[in-house]
Amino acid sequence: MREVTVYRSVYTEDRFEQHFGRSPGEDRASAGSWKQLVGRSCACSGNAWRRSVRARVPCLSWLPRYKFKRWLTGDIIAGLTVGIIHIPQGMAFALLTSVAPIYGLYTSFFPVMLYIFFGTGRHVSTGTFAGISLMTGSIVERLVPHRWNVTSLEDPELEKQRISVASAVAFLSGLMMICMFVLQLGFLSTYLSDPIVKAFTSGTAFHVTISQLNTMLGLQLPRFAGPFTIFKTLASVLGALSATNIVELIISLICLCVLIPTKELSSRFRERFRAPIPIEVVMIIVATAVTFATSLDECCNVQVVGHIPAGFPKPQLPALGSIPSIIGDTIAITFVSYAVSVSLAMLYADKHRYKIDPNQELLAHGISNTISSLFTCFPSSASLATSSILESTGSSTQLAGFFTCLVVLVVLLLIGPLFYSLPKAVLACINVTSLRQMFLQFQDLPELWRVSKMDFTVWVVTWLAVIILNADLGLAVGVVFSMMTVICRTQSCQSWTNGTLSRLPWGAGELSSHVDLGPGGIEHFRCVFQFGLEVKKRRDFVP
Repeated sequence: MREVTVYRSVYTEDRFEQHFGRSPGEDRASAGSWKQLVGRSCACSGNAWRRSVRARVPCLSWLPRYKFKRWLTGDIIAGLTVGIIHIPQGMAFALLTSVAPIYGLYTSFFPVMLYIFFGTGRHVSTGTFAGISLMTGSIVERLVPHRWNVTSLEDPELEKQRISVASAVAFLSGLMMICMFVLQLGFLSTYLSDPIVKAFTSGTAFHVTISQLNTMLGLQLPRFAGPFTIFKTLASVLGALSATNIVELIISLICLCVLIPTKELSSRFRERFRAPIPIEVVMIIVATAVTFATSLDECCNVQVVGHIPAGFPKPQLPALGSIPSIIGDTIAITFVSYAVSVSLAMLYADKHRYKIDPNQELLAHGISNTISSLFTCFPSSASLATSSILESTGSSTQLAGFFTCLVVLVVLLLIGPLFYSLPKAVLACINVTSLRQMFLQFQDLPELWRVSKMDFTVWVVTWLAVIILNADLGLAVGVVFSMMTVICRTQSCQSWTNGTLSRLPWGAGELSSHVDLGPGGIEHFRCVFQFGLEVKKRRDFVP
């Protein structure tokens, strides 16, 4: 075998240029090098471009492969069922947002339709959500406070101002999500752990319940915002109990006595019924008919929904001038909306063995909120109750959202004006009873205590902060406290020794958290990095 030896001189860049010089065209090439660099970075093949488009618009991937015989029936049943639930919940959650009920129906239509094209969660139902509506309503009340002594001519103008502010929150929240998508910040949802999200939703359930007391009692009271909101509202309600409207109190008691047992029966016999009992729709129809027939709004001063226009709203820009005043609150709304939506999407994706893209979910909800805000919608997100119903009634793909939109569309175009005489107390009762799942999260606390006492502490601290302070401040306290627990645990790791360490059979750069010492035993460290520090402290360590 022959050997070939090659000897070459070693050049630096300066010596190479001095010895050989530069080619005649190199100067011209270097002048346009930045253009070539940009061109190469932006160039892609046809296949890569098509894959990128399908990744950004997921419906182009799953819709051509849709299995009509296997999936269509389930999607139709699930979509129609959720659509029926969206009607009362949309109007009820609009009251939480401090806007007219019609805007809740808009928010139950436009975001759902947009998510079909851009979302990756097959069992996620978007639309109105109690926690997001409550936080948005606090902003609306702070910037456009309700005035009970306004005239009928001033009231429509006041409603326009209020929905403009709520739409501005949705617009800014959508832009934030799109910016987070561009920066690939989907991982930020990990800072909102499962105990934080559950404690937040349980705490907001109490806020929603307390905020609906004045409507259920027929009281005209101002809505409070900021810390200690629950206590201020309770004090205001207790001070005005003598002004309770007895008729509205009776309506509320009848609704609660019907809604609560029916929902409990529907939950217990879920396996026997393919779809839940639409008791909310039944209550709305009956209450509207009784109020209209007896003229309770005129003779007993019962607060009713009022005029609901038929058709679609005209596109219009939200109140962009209010954006500087809502940035801080909108950041909290954005994180809560994204965390709840991604948590639900990942929950059902793991259950049905498919994957979602957290960054694509940012784009989907960002586009949904941004475009919907142009049609007088307030912020939307995935809903716990309707997502559970969607999955349990047999939904298989995002196409179920299309049939949900059909139901809401019929109400918007034809049936909406018939709800003029619907008492607001009925919607308040629907708000309260729809929070059943959030209140039942307290049942998970004993199991959480057994699994992780630290997570239990995070849950309790977050819940107390949400109750005492407010939704946004409580969420911030929960996130900071959770991060502090992580930092403390990583800085003070514990170790347990089951044997005597003699000599490591590997180099110092190959440390592991489990050391097998053969007959001497096993030494186990919880943190790999802490293991290296502990080993170096040992006197019998021989490198």
